[in-house]
Amino acid sequence: MEMNSPVCSNALDAQGLVGKPLDRVDGRMKVTGGARYAYEMQQDNVLYGFVVEASIGKGTIRSIDTRAAEKAPGVVLVVTHHNAPAQGTGNHREAHPVLTGPQVTRYGQPVAFVIAESFEEARAAAYLVDIKYDRAVGKYALRANLGAARVPRPSDSQPADSAVGDFAGAFASAPVQLDVTYATPLQSHAMMEPHATLAMWDGDKLILHTANQMLNQGQQVIATTLKIPVENIRLISPFIGGGFGGKLWVNADAVLAAIAARELKRPVKVALTRQQIFHVTTHRSDTIQRLRLGTDRDGRIQAIGHDVFSGNLPSEQTYEGAALQTRTLYAGPNRLTRHRLVPLDIPVASSMRAPGESVGLMALECAMDELAEKLNLDPIELRIRNEPGEDPEKHIPFSSRHLIACMQEGARRFGWDKRNPKPGQIRDGRWLVGMGMAAATRGNPLRLSKANVRLDSDGLATVRMAMTDIGTGTYTILAQITADMLGLPMERIRVELGDTNFPEAAGSGGSYGSGSSGSALFEACQVLREKLAQLASMDARTAHFANGSIEFEEQSIPLTKLIAGGGIEADGEIRPGRTAQDFSQQSYGAHFAEVGVDEDTGEVRVRRMLGVFTAGRVLNAKTARSQAIGGMVFGVGAALHEGMTLDPRFGYFVNRDLAEYLVPVHADIPAIDAMFLSELDDKSNPLKSKGIGELGICGAGASIGNAVYNACGVRIRNYPITLDKLLSGLPMRA
Repeated sequence: MEMNSPVCSNALDAQGLVGKPLDRVDGRMKVTGGARYAYEMQQDNVLYGFVVEASIGKGTIRSIDTRAAEKAPGVVLVVTHHNAPAQGTGNHREAHPVLTGPQVTRYGQPVAFVIAESFEEARAAAYLVDIKYDRAVGKYALRANLGAARVPRPSDSQPADSAVGDFAGAFASAPVQLDVTYATPLQSHAMMEPHATLAMWDGDKLILHTANQMLNQGQQVIATTLKIPVENIRLISPFIGGGFGGKLWVNADAVLAAIAARELKRPVKVALTRQQIFHVTTHRSDTIQRLRLGTDRDGRIQAIGHDVFSGNLPSEQTYEGAALQTRTLYAGPNRLTRHRLVPLDIPVASSMRAPGESVGLMALECAMDELAEKLNLDPIELRIRNEPGEDPEKHIPFSSRHLIACMQEGARRFGWDKRNPKPGQIRDGRWLVGMGMAAATRGNPLRLSKANVRLDSDGLATVRMAMTDIGTGTYTILAQITADMLGLPMERIRVELGDTNFPEAAGSGGSYGSGSSGSALFEACQVLREKLAQLASMDARTAHFANGSIEFEEQSIPLTKLIAGGGIEADGEIRPGRTAQDFSQQSYGAHFAEVGVDEDTGEVRVRRMLGVFTAGRVLNAKTARSQAIGGMVFGVGAALHEGMTLDPRFGYFVNRDLAEYLVPVHADIPAIDAMFLSELDDKSNPLKSKGIGELGICGAGASIGNAVYNACGVRIRNYPITLDKLLSGLPMRA
């Protein structure tokens, strides 16, 4: 089905299972160890690989001596650019060639691969590989290289720049002006499960058990890289222990394992160490963002401008789209957004935890707070006054938009009316206490997905698709959709995911996973309902599926009786259509935070948070709330903790482990609550749902930044907000 027009989804309401806060169907497997992740997959006669990383930021390998490593106990092969096979090329979205030549383009680039009988033997031998380099001068730090910035290659969906009206003239003549610059740091995904792969060959067929969020995309990248037909490649990834964008793309572990397994004719297993993940895989670029807001005396925006700088390897076109939400969130006749990409000789920057909006809202929503103070307006009132009636740049209607309702309900529940707008006025012992809020928005894309559903004569329905579950509850919501559509109990649904032998699916990423995969399943179930109704000589439009039967008026036929002695199956498909162009589609929300700032040390403690969201039909109330809260925890990390420290001399991430790359821990997280307002969006997809996965992080960090300012009167525009940045501005104790 092509998503062109509003779709009826009454079948989802048959039993009311969709939307209920049901426990995860895979939960017991995970807590008892039954769920197997990539590195846990077992195979006889397996070998283990270990990556040797480049120890310079840029240059050339002058010599590489592998003799000592090859003689080490257990070692069976050392692969370098001298003996690696020829591979296809492209950016990281197209191919992932490794060990293709002596050039070193970034610190941590794989320069050798040691394979041995055990992981420990491979690791020990890796340190025996002797490499001599000729160093070259590299460009590593974003701020130091802004003069080299270029316009990224245009994207079909999102151009790098947008302009409406006369921004420069309107801003210059605006009675109230704000011109501020915010910066966000380099960040690492820091998922729990490391990148890992088990590779094996069956003749000319490659099987990869690998941690990858988007299997069909990964299948194509492997095919391009290894120069083999895509149909000869099978990726399997039924469970993923977190990804956050770091496993969207094929990484070196998969390619190296495949190369070694083919050469040695034995299975090869690879897991990157935590330290290797920081340099061998992707990260989020740091950003420098200039916000210019011009309003009339009443706070109505006349000019809004957002300029963003981010960095990436010279061969890459991916940039951090931090101004994308600025194009649609607030009204204003004169608008300008621009993204510039700085070529840097550091590892690839790519998608991470709501790319674009996550860091863009940390700047925009704090700038709105600064503007509200200039205007002597409540921050919520400022946002309400700039609520657009249509998409302000595309001039098309919103599919649905209830941002004001989120802000008003959140304010009521959080006690916003008790906030003192003057900073530094509320104390609790030595703590200065403040409140902050921010709007949340995240795009709602739809991607091609397919599904197969089969009903057997024992009444068991089996769903198959190449969709992945990165811990967000995909298995559960797909089971709920199937149960409701076919009138079966949840325990009679089996969902099989994470295998490219199954129908193609969008994968987990970009907040499109559940909407795309669930809609494909919806279509497959619709087709199956029609087939069953035909067998029962009923009309599928009026028949009722419940209690394992198909019913119409007084007639009720068990499904098992209809298909006795065999089974019946159906396929479904969803793909984007006209609604994506005819309607502006986003999910929305409002964040509220209360923090305490220690007046002596500058320590910041989050005391409570609330998020109120609208995202169409909520498919599972429990997993949706869990995802929202998880996103808000990410927001705490982005505001107060996270940041990779780059050594600008060598292009090296200094804090490359979870001891020094700080993320929130239990002690940092207080009572956090999240709720969803009722909404159906019939322009979005057949489920009338919207993306939730990344919405919770969007704006969360900004609400904390605004709360810190309200608490102590110090505005930090360079994230994360750490005590050293606050100390000099704190009021002296009387």
